[in-house]
Amino acid sequence: MTETTTEQLCARPPGRPRSERAEKAIIEATLDLLVEEAGVAGVSIEAVAARAGVGKTTIYRRWPNKEALIVDALATLKAPLPEPAGRSVREDLIALARAVHSGRGDRRVDCLWNIIGSWHKHPELVRKLRRDVIEPRREVMRGVLRRGIETGEVRPDLDIEVALPMIAGAMTMQVQGLAPDEDLPDDVAERVVDTALRGLAP
Repeated sequence: MTETTTEQLCARPPGRPRSERAEKAIIEATLDLLVEEAGVAGVSIEAVAARAGVGKTTIYRRWPNKEALIVDALATLKAPLPEPAGRSVREDLIALARAVHSGRGDRRVDCLWNIIGSWHKHPELVRKLRRDVIEPRREVMRGVLRRGIETGEVRPDLDIEVALPMIAGAMTMQVQGLAPDEDLPDDVAERVVDTALRGLAP
């Protein structure tokens, strides 16, 4: 075998590996169907396979059922929160608050919150979403507040589980209250955090 032939056989084709392309197509197909079919009930493995251009066995090799696929698909909509810089609780909370409204205008992100809001229809799926998607993000903010207690930047008797929705919920309401053509004010994260800190500070 010549050196050229060996190099040709060992060379990889350009672009994404086939398995990675297939997985991306499956995730995108799942998200699109969640929006188009108005939720979980309208999504099936058969429909996802047809939309993604793959066989059902390709999906089942990666996900045991529809619910697991939906959880993984929705998880891609929420990037990990930024690593807190640790210089001050205020600075870190502002950075986290700004990240809360990422994805505004994406109907797929709206679908995530609609599913969580209808937990009684799909309790097991929502439980997994909370565990795998929501809780890791909440834990980042918990860490900032715990550090604030240690440094004296927030009150020592702070109820962290109450403080979390005070900040994240306030940012969410600011976003949801906007008209489709309205922009979020640049300073809204600062205003939300500063208002909350008036009650959280020692």
